[in-house]
Amino acid sequence: MGSRRQDHFARRARQENFPARSVYKLEEIDRRLQLTRPGQHVLDLGAAPGSWTLYLCRAVGPHGLVLAVDPHDLHVPLPPNARFLRGPAADLADEIAAAGPFDLVLSDMAPATTGDRATDQFRSFELFSTAADLAARSGRDGSSFAGKIFQGSSFEEARARLRDLFIDVRVVRPKATRSESYEVFLCGIGKKS
Repeated sequence: MGSRRQDHFARRARQENFPARSVYKLEEIDRRLQLTRPGQHVLDLGAAPGSWTLYLCRAVGPHGLVLAVDPHDLHVPLPPNARFLRGPAADLADEIAAAGPFDLVLSDMAPATTGDRATDQFRSFELFSTAADLAARSGRDGSSFAGKIFQGSSFEEARARLRDLFIDVRVVRPKATRSESYEVFLCGIGKKS
């Protein structure tokens, strides 16, 4: 059953001209938490290959802006309401902050996995922490955040960090997540001033 459902998401992404099936994770998070609105300025961390960026450009419309950040090139032509910064998010913190403030900060960043679950979880926590720090620094008051994290020993520390920053914190595991994956999205709504 799991592989059939996964194939469905990959086929659907191809049919709808998205480079990756991950777009349906964002679509579900957005539907459940109502994160996007026309005119928003959005920071898209871990943007490659570009599915999230395309979805966000449509959601914020021509008066919005999406700043996509990734160490790898995007595999899609960017619409006029998007900009791309190539490099690790942590190294671009000053440029990102200068482009803000943002109404929404999203992170689909994930480490290159090693096969050692504890190592992979810790590296995921580090990337999540970078994204949360950028949301704290460049998200406007009242902004929202959603970041990928692998569940593990640092999960509660990550959730506590978001509780310090946001009024409401939720955990979402989208249906498009592969059955063998231990990733979830920690989401913060209403950044505190």
